[in-house]
Amino acid sequence: MAEHKRSDFVFPPWANYLLPLLIVAVLGGALYAPIIVGYGFSPKATTVGYQPKQPVPYSHAMHAGQLGIDCRFCHTTVENNTYAAIPNTQICMSCHSPQEAGNGIRKNSEKLQPLFDSYESGLPVEWIKVHDLPDYVYFNHSAHVNKGIGCASCHGRIDKMEEVYLDQPLSMSWCLDCHRAPQKHLRPAEQITNMSWTAADEGKDQLTLGAELKDFYNIHDSTYMTSCSTCHR
Repeated sequence: MAEHKRSDFVFPPWANYLLPLLIVAVLGGALYAPIIVGYGFSPKATTVGYQPKQPVPYSHAMHAGQLGIDCRFCHTTVENNTYAAIPNTQICMSCHSPQEAGNGIRKNSEKLQPLFDSYESGLPVEWIKVHDLPDYVYFNHSAHVNKGIGCASCHGRIDKMEEVYLDQPLSMSWCLDCHRAPQKHLRPAEQITNMSWTAADEGKDQLTLGAELKDFYNIHDSTYMTSCSTCHR
C-alpha cells in the first residue's frame, strides 16, 4: 500500500496582516456602535420638530385652542379604531362651506382654496402625515385613549401649535419608558382631550393618581407591556 506523506500547510505571507486588521476592526466597531446607537436615538434621527408644509395652513392653535374644538370632532375614529382618522373635506366644510349664505367661515380665503377644490372634485386634500410610525409597529389609538393616555402625552400641546409638528420622538425606547411606568401619564377618561390638564386639578400628584388609575383601568403589568409581541405582531 502506498504511503501518503503529510504536507504541512503554509499560510501565505499576506495572512500576517489579518491579526492587526482584526484588532483595528474590533476597536473601530467598539467606537462605531455607540455613535450609531446614540445618533439613532437622538432628536435629529427621530425627527422631533418635523413640520412639513401642508396644502392648507390649518391652525390647531385657533381651532383646538381659541375655539376649543374637541379633538374627536375631527379625528372621529380615535376612540374606536387603531388610527386617528384625518378629517375628511366634508367635516371641514361643515364650517367653511362657501355655498352657505352668510355662514361659510372664511369662504373667500385663498388659503382654503385646496379645500374648496377638494369639495368640488371629490378628491381628498393631500395632507402630509406628521406622526408616522414604521409599518412593523402595531399601535392602537383606541387602546391608549380608552386606558387614560391623553392626546398631549404623545402629540404635545397641539392647542398651541399654529401648524402641527412632531413633539415627541415616538422611538422604541420612548414607548418602552411609558410602558414600564404608565402611571406617570395616566389621567381620567373625561380629561383625555384636555390639553392643559394636570393631576393637580384632581388634588393629587401624578404618581399617586396614576397608580390609582392603573388599577382602575386594569392595565397589564410591565412584563406584558414590554413584550416584543405587544407592538410587533
